[in-house]
Amino acid sequence: MRKIVILAALAAATVASPALAQSGEGRAEVRGGIAWAQGQEEAFAGIAAGYDFDLGDTAFVGAEVSADKVLAGGADVLFSVGGRVGAKVGDAGRVYALGGYGFTEGDDGAFAGAGYQHNLGEKLFAKIEYRRTLVEGPDVNFAGVGVGLRF
Repeated sequence: MRKIVILAALAAATVASPALAQSGEGRAEVRGGIAWAQGQEEAFAGIAAGYDFDLGDTAFVGAEVSADKVLAGGADVLFSVGGRVGAKVGDAGRVYALGGYGFTEGDDGAFAGAGYQHNLGEKLFAKIEYRRTLVEGPDVNFAGVGVGLRF
């Protein structure tokens, strides 16, 4: 139930901001890469959706919901809600720090990381990102790439 409440609150806050919507953009992406913990490595795949708010010509802040699955038997989906804050780099790039809260069926906790997103055209972007989950079990590292659409 906690998962549904957190996701619903974030979605409502993002949608219910028409004044802020004029100074930002939504995004949706697919991503994948490598997750590792305690000497073991596995591939992961995921999806995310979010909204970035412009803070002028050089900075932005955003909110995001995501679901990532380590592609190993028995691994739970890691759902997360969080945000990112960063700087615009040139006409097409964004470098950012991110953080939030993630949860699975058995473990939950904070995560933190950093990334770079680059526009590949009017609506398409690619990104590279690192995040470290700080769940109750062993910390898990994620390094991945993604591709998405801005709207």
